[in-house]
Amino acid sequence: MPMPTITTLTLYPIKSCAGIALQAATVTAAGLSHLHAHDREWMVIDSDGQFLSQRSHPAMALIAPALQDGAMTVQAPGMPPLLVPTAPLDRAQAASLEVTVWDDHLSAHDCGDDAAAWFSRVLGQPCRLVRFDPAARRLASKKWTLDADAPTRFADGYPMLLISQGSLDDLNRKLQAQGRTPLPMNRFRPNIVIDGVDAFEEDFLETLRAGPICLQPVKPCTRCPMPAIDQASGEIGPDPMDILLTYRANPRVEGAVTFGVNMIVREGNGAVLRIGQDIEGELAF
Repeated sequence: MPMPTITTLTLYPIKSCAGIALQAATVTAAGLSHLHAHDREWMVIDSDGQFLSQRSHPAMALIAPALQDGAMTVQAPGMPPLLVPTAPLDRAQAASLEVTVWDDHLSAHDCGDDAAAWFSRVLGQPCRLVRFDPAARRLASKKWTLDADAPTRFADGYPMLLISQGSLDDLNRKLQAQGRTPLPMNRFRPNIVIDGVDAFEEDFLETLRAGPICLQPVKPCTRCPMPAIDQASGEIGPDPMDILLTYRANPRVEGAVTFGVNMIVREGNGAVLRIGQDIEGELAF
């Protein structure tokens, strides 16, 4: 029987903006990394320090970062490219701002007035780009990690999100049976996609191993309305939530709809995941 394999790796350097498809990515305790840029290392905030996301600003889907060694180029329709350095910041010189990510309040580094003006123009309101302060400590919920320390940056709650291709295929069959358009995987914004397992088999994984790397699924990923946003147009389309509610309401999270699993890193910090890499999954039963 063929081994399950990794089919997609995606890094989201700026929270709630477009992702970058990768052939290989370095695993860190706080998520994927590539060319010295980390997953959700940057974030857009409003004038009160609250994070902005596609939930309220669907056009953020069209803000597209690209990585080069030492810099990130950010593009958006009708705008000149913005260059954002990715080299480590000098903490003594970097201006700090207090920011809020859900219930977490922490200090972050401001990325300057040019970046603030660029994002303010794109989103039509005053906002600033901030970068995660490596000295800050933000951990995933220990209720779900079973007391393990699992650092995150600006992700909603966990270092990585995994979805199997079989799970999306199953949803799309249900959508097509009702005459609706199938959805691409990017609507659900996973970091890792695997193929070669049954639909929703990821729900029952105890661990996932790829070479020296051991990932542990810890919490089903509860779903907000973001999968209704077309990531190619930034427009809100039909929401698959009504279909998902018929078979993906999860009693482990008070009946919320779940799709995919949030993961933490158990082993292999600094090792590399690659497209096509075989994986071994240990089921929890």
